[in-house]
Amino acid sequence: MDIDVLVAGAGPVGLFLAAELRLAGARVTVLEQLATPSTARKARGIGVLATEALARRGLGARLAEADVEGTRDLEREHGSVLGHFAGIHKLDPALADPGRHATRIWQPELERLLSGHAESLGVRVERGHEVTGFVSDVDGVTVTARAEAGERRLRAAFLVGCDGGRSTVRKLGGFAFPGTPPLLRTVAGRVRFAEPAGVPAAGRYPTGDFLRGGDLAGVTEPATASPEAKGPVSPAELATAIERVTGVPVPVETVDDGRRFGDQARQVTEYRRGRVLLAGDAAHVHSPSGGQGLNLGLLDAANLGWKLAAVAAGTLPDAVLDTYGAERHPAGAAVLRNTRAQSALLAPGAHVDALREILAEVLDRPGANRYFSELLSGTGLRHDFPYAAGLPSYVGQHSPDLEPVNDDGRRSRLSEHTRTGRGLLLLGPGDRGLAAAADGRVDVLAVRDPPSQLIRPDGVVAWAGDPAVLPIALDTWFGRSR
Repeated sequence: MDIDVLVAGAGPVGLFLAAELRLAGARVTVLEQLATPSTARKARGIGVLATEALARRGLGARLAEADVEGTRDLEREHGSVLGHFAGIHKLDPALADPGRHATRIWQPELERLLSGHAESLGVRVERGHEVTGFVSDVDGVTVTARAEAGERRLRAAFLVGCDGGRSTVRKLGGFAFPGTPPLLRTVAGRVRFAEPAGVPAAGRYPTGDFLRGGDLAGVTEPATASPEAKGPVSPAELATAIERVTGVPVPVETVDDGRRFGDQARQVTEYRRGRVLLAGDAAHVHSPSGGQGLNLGLLDAANLGWKLAAVAAGTLPDAVLDTYGAERHPAGAAVLRNTRAQSALLAPGAHVDALREILAEVLDRPGANRYFSELLSGTGLRHDFPYAAGLPSYVGQHSPDLEPVNDDGRRSRLSEHTRTGRGLLLLGPGDRGLAAAADGRVDVLAVRDPPSQLIRPDGVVAWAGDPAVLPIALDTWFGRSR
């Protein structure tokens, strides 16, 4: 079998997953339906955890560079660089996650960055290939794809659908996808108005919200009031929607980068069915409120990549793949929960307006501000392990980009030691005798500070504290000692 893992979809999630698989030694091929990368600005940033995941692979400096322009765009179009919950721009992430940073980067730029990263590792991306079917058996998956040159068949040990909210892999694989229909719909784009002076003020109206900042304009209104449409967003469609919400006729000359989206919230009941797995929007869709979609999907990829590569190589048992869904399903469910809450707060009406006013007052309290910021960042999520991890409480959580102090007193960033994609065992002075337990399965770094801990390739702290638990953690995530 020439391919260990076939990835359907070359968006950010598929590219990052492919890179993680290749870094861990897997033979991977990506199939992408589009002949050229999309230029649609679907998302404008990634959160703290996704930023740290990419920084662990040496991409931190490029993200920081992109964040400068992305921050300017955000302030110009939204009037604030603070985070928001349901459009209430009061969240200060520094209160919840001091020293940890999100990245404002437009999706096409992020995709270019990840494409270059994957290419540098030797990932093969086959564009213009649409997955049309697959047959899974005990040994692997045979995938059928439509290409310009005709139908192709490819054989791989595993197939991962990273092919978006309308995932073909999910549908063909028979994954259940329960959830809720859209409460709200949005239509927006880069707009040129015929008479800019006559455009009404942005804000909440009795029938919906009108957004305007820079050249961006759009409306959000109840799904029942917004007729479904297909094809490019036309000037007439957007002008009608603006008048429907504001009551003011506004001639629209042009619309670029137009988009429509609803806030339906759905999640698969299982992330894996045998040799077929899902990640990103293929596994969960939700409102874009809070900008959590790319963060969630990239963390799916970070969690799955090293596990799947190890199973494909035979160094970990097949059962470890079940921990992927066990860990990532709660993360997806948490995002669906908070985006549904945000949709409820974005619905028009006097009762909702009163609730928003009260929430705005609540967010002025530092404790509440921290709570909502952490809710959106996901930094408080703690994974359950198939062993008793115990204390400290950060075991099971994603480690920040720590600054270990080496024995010679030199400080370094954790991300300087994780570019190999291997696990990392930090050992303090009193625990140096535990180094033998690593047995070459993970990298070992002797430090004065922080306390001893085992960090998985996805940045999750797998052990700290009880020395007796370390061999169990190592065996669980990195295979049996030789």
